[in-house]
Amino acid sequence: MRGGAGAVVLLILLALSGSATAQNFAADGSVFRLEWSAGVSAKGPELSGYVYNTTNRRAVRMRLAIDGLDPAGQVVAQTETWVLGSVPPNNRSYFQTQVPPAASYRVAVRSFDWVEDDGGGFLRRW
Repeated sequence: MRGGAGAVVLLILLALSGSATAQNFAADGSVFRLEWSAGVSAKGPELSGYVYNTTNRRAVRMRLAIDGLDPAGQVVAQTETWVLGSVPPNNRSYFQTQVPPAASYRVAVRSFDWVEDDGGGFLRRW
């Protein structure tokens, strides 16, 4: 019974934070855009979504910072995840990760590297 009540509370919290959001990574808001939603998998709460690259350069080794927030907007949990593969120019890449339970979440690009294809299948850092 105790585990069932916890699961119900978790589902209620995630239902409140399940809407998609978008954020930009750049002072002028023009480099990356994030769309994501919160949900529950068999393993627990998770976030999934897309990173949109609005440039003509490829981004690799991208790390996302995820803050779990309480109802007042205070950070109660922090985690990070990697975007698998690259984020192609003028395209998007998918991400999915387990997160600690929270009332809502905030996601931002923490770090990345620019690379370019040298024509022979090798990527060079900028």
